[in-house]
Amino acid sequence: MTMKTACFALPARLLAGATLLCAALAAAAADWPQYRGPHTDGTTAERIQLRWPETGPRRVWTVPTPGGFSGFAVAGDRAFTLVLREVEGVKREVCVALDASTGRELWGAPVAMAKYDGGGDSGAPDNKGGDGPRSTPAVDGDRVYVLAANLVLHCLARNDGRTLWTRDLVKDHAAQNITWQNAASPLIDGDLIFICAGGAGQSLLGLDKVTGQTVWKGESDRMTHATPVAATLHGQRQIIFLTQKGLVAVAPTNGQVLWRHSVPYRTSTAASPVVGGDIVYCSAGYGVGATAVRVSRSGDRFTAAELWRRPNELMNHWSTPVYHEGHIYGLFGFKEYGQVPLGCIELATGRQLWSQRGFGQGGTILVGRHVVALAENGDLVVVEATPRAYTEVSRTKAVAGKCWNNPAVSNGRLFARSTKEAVCLDVSVATTGGHQGGTMPPE
Repeated sequence: MTMKTACFALPARLLAGATLLCAALAAAAADWPQYRGPHTDGTTAERIQLRWPETGPRRVWTVPTPGGFSGFAVAGDRAFTLVLREVEGVKREVCVALDASTGRELWGAPVAMAKYDGGGDSGAPDNKGGDGPRSTPAVDGDRVYVLAANLVLHCLARNDGRTLWTRDLVKDHAAQNITWQNAASPLIDGDLIFICAGGAGQSLLGLDKVTGQTVWKGESDRMTHATPVAATLHGQRQIIFLTQKGLVAVAPTNGQVLWRHSVPYRTSTAASPVVGGDIVYCSAGYGVGATAVRVSRSGDRFTAAELWRRPNELMNHWSTPVYHEGHIYGLFGFKEYGQVPLGCIELATGRQLWSQRGFGQGGTILVGRHVVALAENGDLVVVEATPRAYTEVSRTKAVAGKCWNNPAVSNGRLFARSTKEAVCLDVSVATTGGHQGGTMPPE
């Protein structure tokens, strides 16, 4: 019997209360359908269990996920990610669909040869990340979208991984790939997919998510490794890119540029912009540092004025911070592998309020009023999103291997992966046998 059937099977005098309960249960669960979640900002309103016993949350499953730094997209009963796998003697990026309840692989679809200029295990001894896909799939309805390292966009059938269509952005839009190849993920907002591919006069693209056809194209911004974000500022929906020229926001329907702000570029920019109210923050490594601009509107005209800039400070190498109540929480550091601190800064001023070392180049998301950080070494750490002080709530060793990506939360489960394995943890609020301890207070 489904929850809906159970509700209507109750006596009439209990039906009203049961209906409210059903609605609350339905609202409590949510998909994580693309990179950085349902709102493209690393946040979810889903209520989950965040106070964990010393043994951590119940482990639902663990499966191998060899190679790469792709995150999870989760929708309904399926979780999607990219792995590095040998296919017919050739290393390839492969999109895999896992049963979200068991971890069983349902299908695997090769999408590109695995070749990344300058990647691999070269460099400092503590930077042994290895090669592999860095983009995260996106799922929408019965389709899964993958932007491979070679800038070919694939649309796959959700049920079996069949290729429905592909778009080679190098051939179709003169896309110009960059060192280490593409790491950005496809952004879906409304009916379109948004990508910065770098071709002259057509670098910013809006593609129809059903057919893959180009709806609009424009500008001559060279691409970066940063995934664009969707946000509403002053009543206007906009897609915000961080390109080699800096921040640029466009209208999603036609690609009209709404505002721009120049930001330096050196070697690689990989963290996405972060929006807090009317302020947009961005950061990069290689000495660039962080910048915040305030966006204003007068009639149909938008402008962006710089609030502050911190050259060679507050660098987000590739981990995008999250915003909560006037503050940014994230991993601020550059090439301090294993030691990059989790910190809190005041968005309007750039003032750092606290910093806690030992996280490395991992990832952060925001669940309600708590930051969930996946440290580089595979630790999952829950920290209160408060500017007062670093306040750790829970910690558990989730996975072995290198973690240079974000965790995902969906339908009472927390998904995390490394270059070696992926894990699904039961973090649902409803306890079974008391193994999860007390729930977090209402927020």
